[in-house]
Amino acid sequence: MECIHCKGKMERKTAPFHANRKGYHLLFDAVPAWVCNQCGEVYFEEAEVEAIQDVLQTVDKGTKRLAPAG
Repeated sequence: MECIHCKGKMERKTAPFHANRKGYHLLFDAVPAWVCNQCGEVYFEEAEVEAIQDVLQTVDKGTKRLAPAG
């Protein structure tokens, strides 16, 4: 696989993923991904993106219960 930014070689490794959303910060230290050996660009495959989205939706639902009344 070739990096679309620098044309470097992509290798299957892990990469961190973080999101700041609705009053919380979520960090995954090592998500399977394609990582460019030249520039470090990261690409997550569809399965990983879907899993991350599932977790975010679940946490979003749970944090609604923690929101101040008002």
